[in-house]
Amino acid sequence: MARTPVLMGVVNVTPDSFSDGGRWLAPDAAIAHGRELLADGADILDIGGESTRPGATRPLVEEELGRVVPVIAALAQDGATVSVDTMRAEVAAAAVAAGATVVNDVSGGLADPRILEVVAEAGVRYVAMHWRAHADHMRDFAVYDGPGGVVAAVRDELATRVEAILAAGVAPDRIVLDPGLGFAKKAGHSWELLQDLGPLTALGYPVLVGASRKSFLGRLLADPSGTARPVDQREHANTAITVLLAQRGVWGLRVHDVRAARDALRVVERLGSTPAAQTRGTTGRGAGG
Repeated sequence: MARTPVLMGVVNVTPDSFSDGGRWLAPDAAIAHGRELLADGADILDIGGESTRPGATRPLVEEELGRVVPVIAALAQDGATVSVDTMRAEVAAAAVAAGATVVNDVSGGLADPRILEVVAEAGVRYVAMHWRAHADHMRDFAVYDGPGGVVAAVRDELATRVEAILAAGVAPDRIVLDPGLGFAKKAGHSWELLQDLGPLTALGYPVLVGASRKSFLGRLLADPSGTARPVDQREHANTAITVLLAQRGVWGLRVHDVRAARDALRVVERLGSTPAAQTRGTTGRGAGG
């Protein structure tokens, strides 16, 4: 059986996140939410102070720092494994100083190449996502007309980022790759990537996938009028993805509802650990519950 994926629980310390609309903007609320996610089974808490939803504008560096650093410091002091979700070197450095041990960069070092120096010096884990442009105009770059389509493009572009990451001095065993579902990608592109992660995993690095609550799920679950399923009603679909990706051996899953994902992984673990002989030895009669 494949290793059980790491669960990265999302804590958005932003006023305009697509998934929770600013519910955790206040530091106390974000810290409490992080503790709830830990209780639900999160392995890593991903703290972000910049919304990357399509069309979002960037906060000032000072704003982002003020949002994430107090939350990271408190949760790290609790003993949590904390990731900072940022594209900025200044924020990554402050987050690591506050106790973060993972830098989750949705730009893979393209938005601010200095972030790679911060990661290399600190020796922390680095998640490099496939990215082409900032949120306010990334839709303009959702074109994948080359041979192999989106799967080949994501593989090749992330391979190029790996070269830059290694050249900056980041150790190979610190690198994680993320296909960037929904980032400069139409719904069909995200589905194609989920269906064929093989070329990406063939690069030889752990893979993190973040499908939770994204718009391609909302479109799949649209009502008869074509209206997308609301963000907070997409969890069952993400649970199905959780099970499938766990069976395919991905390194990690970035999720909003940690309890639902953990429950799904427990089922996968239980089925994977049941000896075949034991299964064959039951008749099924009177086996309710």
